[in-house]
Amino acid sequence: MKRDDFSWMIGGAQGSGVDSSAIIFAKAAATGGLCVFGNREYYSNIKGEHSYFRVRVSKDLIRSHVDTVDMLATFEEETIFRHALEVRSEGAIIYDPDQDTKRLDQVPTIEAQVRDALNAEFIKNGLSPDVKGILELARRRGVHIYPIPYDDLLKTTGSKFGETSLSALQRMLNVMAVAASFALVSYDEELVKEAVKKQFSKKPKAAEMNAEAVGQAYKFIGEKYAGSFAHKLSPVKAEGVRLFVRGNSMVAMAKELAGCRFQTYYPITPASDESEYLEAHAEMDMDGSPTQENPQVAEVAAMKTRGSITVVQSEDEIAAVTMAIGGGLAGVRSATSTSGPGFSLMAEGMGYAGMNEVPVVVTLYSRGGPSTGLPTRHEQGDLRFALHAGHGEFPRLVLASGDLEEAFYDTVRAFNYSEKYQTVVIHLVDKALANSDATLPMLDVNKVKIDRGLFVREITDAVDGQFERFKHTPNGISPRPPVGTKGGVYWHTGDEHDELGHISEDPTNRDYMMEKRMGKIDLADKEIPLEDRVNFFGPENADITVVSWGSTKGAILDAMDWLKKDGISVNFLQVRLVNPFPTEYVTELLSKAKKIVGVEMNFSGQLIGIVRERTCIPVEQLVVKYNGRPMSSEEIYDALKMIHEGKAPKKLVLKRGA
Repeated sequence: MKRDDFSWMIGGAQGSGVDSSAIIFAKAAATGGLCVFGNREYYSNIKGEHSYFRVRVSKDLIRSHVDTVDMLATFEEETIFRHALEVRSEGAIIYDPDQDTKRLDQVPTIEAQVRDALNAEFIKNGLSPDVKGILELARRRGVHIYPIPYDDLLKTTGSKFGETSLSALQRMLNVMAVAASFALVSYDEELVKEAVKKQFSKKPKAAEMNAEAVGQAYKFIGEKYAGSFAHKLSPVKAEGVRLFVRGNSMVAMAKELAGCRFQTYYPITPASDESEYLEAHAEMDMDGSPTQENPQVAEVAAMKTRGSITVVQSEDEIAAVTMAIGGGLAGVRSATSTSGPGFSLMAEGMGYAGMNEVPVVVTLYSRGGPSTGLPTRHEQGDLRFALHAGHGEFPRLVLASGDLEEAFYDTVRAFNYSEKYQTVVIHLVDKALANSDATLPMLDVNKVKIDRGLFVREITDAVDGQFERFKHTPNGISPRPPVGTKGGVYWHTGDEHDELGHISEDPTNRDYMMEKRMGKIDLADKEIPLEDRVNFFGPENADITVVSWGSTKGAILDAMDWLKKDGISVNFLQVRLVNPFPTEYVTELLSKAKKIVGVEMNFSGQLIGIVRERTCIPVEQLVVKYNGRPMSSEEIYDALKMIHEGKAPKKLVLKRGA
């Protein structure tokens, strides 16, 4: 497999600027017209433990990360120990030569398993268990090693600004590592400085000092290592305007555009980032005319082109979901955002929304479980739970996005479905997607249309001052006014009820109300277009048919491109709307498949089990991953190639990732 791209990694202790340095690298590449995909990995503690960030860059579209590192940028010893052996032959490692004598046993945050494996390598190769030893091991594998005297370069930078404190200057270590990386691949220095200045735009002096640090790094590399590294990165002319955005932020922006005006949350990883983004951007411009198709509807006129969203941090997830339900009852487009443990607490509240036919959107950021599990790691383990959470039976739509662009438009769809069918919509966005950064073409907001269903602002058909909120209708959807609407009184209760909302345990009424509510799933099944429910990629007839969902999409598509060059044809069925399940289409498609392969980031293959339940078609070949690290395109490529060659077990478990 030959890759036509560049994979860069930086690492360090959490809180040392790893995230910001990777964003600078990505923005500098994106500003130069290059396509970017970033993947962020970090521990669940606040500071101190190891984190790292991969950034993959190409002149062509890329949709995933890869395992192989072309250049590793480091400024402390743990990153060298953990990742030096991931760098490919002819790749590069940038490091501080002052770290040479740091020993493996002096790094307390490295797990015992990692330490034991490295010590075995040192013994096997007759090397000392220190930074010098691990770099020698990398050198023997064909990796280029570039010592960078950071302190000397920082002192030179500081002297130009009257800053002599080395501890203060070392805050620029990460930026200098970024600059040295770009200098080695001969990338435009001014684009790097521009990205640095944007990153520190609110701190003018810091921006200038960091830009100077970039210049010093370029000067050093030019004098010491000019032309020594074969790989080069050059700006390209990009077509049209591009966005550079993170998954959580994409969902947050879509919520505002969709007309969501009330969001609740209790802090939990990785969902909190979305609500924090909304808090930071609570006020918004609202251009356009006040029409039903305009996302802001009549708000444009009422608010004079300015609008806002109310974001409430509640005392727990039970309060979060019930507050959001309250917003729905009041007629406001409302949502809550959480992850697995918090979603567990929301089950009873969602049942109340189901019983009372209240529209509410729950954005569920799937992460590693059970219990607290892996709070900052990846897994697709909540699909079955999303389908069945809550006691008894009530309708809910379950929508799973596969990339950032889908997450944007699916967020809007979630609100439309919720109000049109007056029910809970669970929008699944797994952690791998939430913490990915990517360049995208500018999104078309004209595609965003608002459908509020049978939402009414006045009551005209009350009888004796009472309104039949749960009135019998041909399709089971009843007119929905906000609570407190003048002209009629109705009731909400957690008990079974009649058309007015009065508690009723009459068996005939129970039959009708259950059929009314649950019939919404059949109605949605008939009305929602197939193109909003599934995606199909690749040739109609292929050697392998992959079935998957969620963030594995990008890695599968990238792997398919490489496999095509090898003469292996693969097509891909991506299920997006899991409930109601597109049974007829999936059955027809899979009944023609030569070999079906399920690809999921969970232990049991949850979607594949659902496919078998709904279609009676067995999927005998499974590719799964559950070690908390996202699937890379390289390992999916290797897995599908093994399957094509008949060398894979029926359940192939992927294990890559540090």
